[in-house]
Parts: sequence; C-alpha cells; structure tokens
Amino acid sequence: MTEFTVAALYRFARFDDPEALRLPLLELCTARGTKGTILLACEGVNGTIAGDKGSIAAVVEHIRNLPGCADLDVKYSHAETMPFYRMKVRIKKEIVTLGVAGIDPNEQAGTYVRPEDWNALISDPDTIVIDTRNDYEVEIGSFKRAINPATANFSDFPAWFRAQKATLATSPKIAMFCTGGIRCEKSTAFLKAEGIDQVYHLQGGILRYLETIPREESLWDGECFVFDQRVSVGHGLEIGSHVLCHGCRKPLNEADVGLPDYVEGICCASCHEARDDNRRQRYAERHKQVKLAEARGTSHIGVDSSKNRTR
Repeated sequence: MTEFTVAALYRFARFDDPEALRLPLLELCTARGTKGTILLACEGVNGTIAGDKGSIAAVVEHIRNLPGCADLDVKYSHAETMPFYRMKVRIKKEIVTLGVAGIDPNEQAGTYVRPEDWNALISDPDTIVIDTRNDYEVEIGSFKRAINPATANFSDFPAWFRAQKATLATSPKIAMFCTGGIRCEKSTAFLKAEGIDQVYHLQGGILRYLETIPREESLWDGECFVFDQRVSVGHGLEIGSHVLCHGCRKPLNEADVGLPDYVEGICCASCHEARDDNRRQRYAERHKQVKLAEARGTSHIGVDSSKNRTR
C-alpha cells in the first residue's frame, strides 16, 4: 500500500513579487504529483501538501530556496490515502487572515516555546492560555486551562482580544497556540502591537506537540482538527475518530453521526434545518459522484475539505 507524506508548512518572509513565484512552484508541484494548497503573499508562504516522500522533499527544497525561507517550518505526518483532490497555488493578501494592517511577525512576535517546555508554561497559574483556533476546531480538543475565544474565523480574534484586554492584561504572561503555529505566531505579533510584553507561542503548534510529547505526559485533551480528508489526528499524529459533514464542514464525532438529522455527504444536526430540498438533492448527487469515483480508484474534484480553512 502506498503511504503518502503530508507536509504542513509556513514561513513569514518578505516576497516583493509573489505572483512571480506562483507559476514555477505550481509547475513543480504538478510535475511531482503533489496535491494540496499553498498560499503566497507579500508576507510569506503557508500551505499543506501531500505526495510521495521524494516529491514532497523536492517541493520543500524549492520553497526553502525562496527569499527568507531557509528556516521554513515543516511538520510531517502520513496518510494511507491521498488526503487532497487537487493542487492549488494561490496569491492572497495575507497567508493567514488577521485583517489588521501593519502586523509583521518578522518585526515583532512572541517568544517561541518548545513542545518540551510547553507543559511547564501553561501549568503556571500566572499564565493565561489562549486557543487561537476557531470554535469548530476547539470543540473536538484543546489544552487544559485554555480559553476558547469562540471565534468563527481567525479575523475575529482581534475584536475578541480587544474586548477582553482589560481582563487578560492582569496576568503577566499570555501563551497561545494553534494547529501548526502560523496563527499563534501572527496573533502574538498582534498582542505585542497591543502593548502586551510577555507573549509566548507553541513552536510548531499542536501538531508538533502531539508528535513530540508522549501521551502519558500530555496536557492535550481530545483530538486536533486538520485541514484535509483525515479530519482529525491524535497523539503520535495517528488519524482520529472524526468525520466531516460535507454540508457545513463541521467535524463530527460518533455521537454526532448517530443523530437522526445526520445524512452522510449531505447534512448533520448543525446544518440540517439550513438545507432546503434543492440543496440536499445537489449534495446527494455530489456524494453519489464521490462514491462512484472512490469505487473507480479516482478522485472527484468537486470536493475540497480544505476550503476556507486556515492552519
């Protein structure tokens, strides 16, 4: 059985002309048969791709040779089946959308904390711990003691923090984390700009923590949502137990799947009432085509679980 290497990568760097970098990168990814999504912006690169080990190594080497990307952060995991349906390289205003002008992690960001040192920091009662991910991610797992901002999108985080700032600023230390490290790195730069001095973020994000820290020593509770067809992973980056609702893209556990309003490929209890008969019929036809494609051993390109997601 072919095993695919999955690489989650990002780097804040200064690209004067991201568009000039797009086509050579896309051509390499296409030629090597990798699939996934890579975002390019003036502030750097962000993406998750999958392919055979040699192809992923070639793409990572290409990105490391881009300006300022020698120290590209890459987290590797594995999947038994290809977790993406196509290859996309896109130009964006931001590689992760915070929506606040002038925030530059290259100029100011929080202090990296290695996974090995993370438990001590977040166990300190003087440390406020904030999960910078979105509500649907936090629902299936988070660190003990972590505050859930209950945001629908990362761009909601600045407004949430400003509303809570008077309370949060009473603690001398704030520690933040996210899936792969990119959101917490940018949010620490935002907090520094807001006047918070002692700001820390988990180096490599939850994925590196789950890969590095033994289960018996872990302060992680639950599973971690990932932005591909695996849906979630646990300790050791083993594939988790969640499935994805193809109606609203929400991760579902076994109990969610058992509810009467869950229909595979169409809707779940969270979105059942929002789907009219016409939309359900379209989703049912899409699901049928996906199953037919799976039976043929091919991919149905109309499905993209990573749409509108950030790491």
